[in-house]
Amino acid sequence: MNKDKLPECPLERMSDLLGGRWKIRLLWAVHRAGSARYSQLKRGLAGITDMALATCLKDFVASGVMRREQFNEVPPHVEYSLTENGQRLVQALEAVRQWSRSQAD
Repeated sequence: MNKDKLPECPLERMSDLLGGRWKIRLLWAVHRAGSARYSQLKRGLAGITDMALATCLKDFVASGVMRREQFNEVPPHVEYSLTENGQRLVQALEAVRQWSRSQAD
């Protein structure tokens, strides 16, 4: 092993997945809602652009954290919810949430 090279951080995957201004907020919003439509998420995340929301949702679906379910009704709509993997991610972040709250005191 090269002594100058640092070992890989096991949290890099999570950092890549959750990096950015909106991803943790979006993950939490879907977690709290159980399932949510695009328009509901857009209203709930004040200031997010359509492009940012669409990109974040697409990334989460591609990574297996969220599922996208299309309803072929009139009018048609799409709902997003957490997968089992997404639920496990939220559980893992719960300790970080507790730590964050303790820092505010």
